[in-house]
Amino acid sequence: MLIAVVTISDRASRGQYEDLSGPAVEAWLRETVVTPFEIVRRTIPDGVEPVRDTLLALCDEEHADLILTTGGTGPAPRDETPEAMREVVTRELPGFGEQLRRASLEQTPTAILSRQLAGTRGKTLLINLPGKPGSIRFSLDAVFAAVPYCLDLIGAGWIDTDPARVRAFRPAPSSSS
Repeated sequence: MLIAVVTISDRASRGQYEDLSGPAVEAWLRETVVTPFEIVRRTIPDGVEPVRDTLLALCDEEHADLILTTGGTGPAPRDETPEAMREVVTRELPGFGEQLRRASLEQTPTAILSRQLAGTRGKTLLINLPGKPGSIRFSLDAVFAAVPYCLDLIGAGWIDTDPARVRAFRPAPSSSS
């Protein structure tokens, strides 16, 4: 299982400040996912082209099973992660963005400004997370129960999570008649 964590930030990509969001995503994954997995991390500037090109390479060349982006989903002019995502995914999964916003609204009224998306490209699931390190855990807790099942459905394989951290969705066995 290959999981990519992509931090999208002009300033972090230039080294003007330390990326805290990417490490927050990685820490959450290491606490939660119990199946063996490898993480690759990227820190890239904002903008459609760098985000699109990075996501395409992670999907099509590196064959990541899961890509979690952090940053670039607000209304600022350089926040273009959703536009890049739409150029990459072949199927949008709007429920992820809806749930991320719903859960985030419990923390802050400005969550309504978020434009987070999720979708699939081949056997890769891509999910946009907020850029604030403090929101990472809350956001992943809100949506990750659906991730293992989605990965299985798209042929990316299965990951197991610590049941004390995430109550994973397990479909009922189908009955054969």
